[in-house]
Amino acid sequence: MDIDERRTELRIDPGLEPATPLWQRVPTRTPEGQLASDFMMLIPGLRRRPRNQLQQVLDDIQAVLAHYRSVVLFADMNLKLNVLWISVRPVPGITLELAAAVKVRVPEAMLVSSKVRPNRR
Repeated sequence: MDIDERRTELRIDPGLEPATPLWQRVPTRTPEGQLASDFMMLIPGLRRRPRNQLQQVLDDIQAVLAHYRSVVLFADMNLKLNVLWISVRPVPGITLELAAAVKVRVPEAMLVSSKVRPNRR
């Protein structure tokens, strides 16, 4: 699923062809040339839910993305991995704010951190 830039909607690609790898689709810069930020959230068991529950979760995520459409550059929901990837404009604190907004609507969603902790000796 990708976010459609014009309408800020998640959509499912029904095609049987493999999708273009995420690293080729994710924007690394804003249209103005600033570096983009990104993060991912894991939603355990999402793909195994009944269709109506799955659709409700996707609708909830869509509502959050629509609210933050001014900062969201790209979103991808990988149902095979139960992973939501979001790329945003470089706005201080937006990653945690947006992840928290998703978590309010989808409580089981977990932010995956890539923060490296310093060695403690």
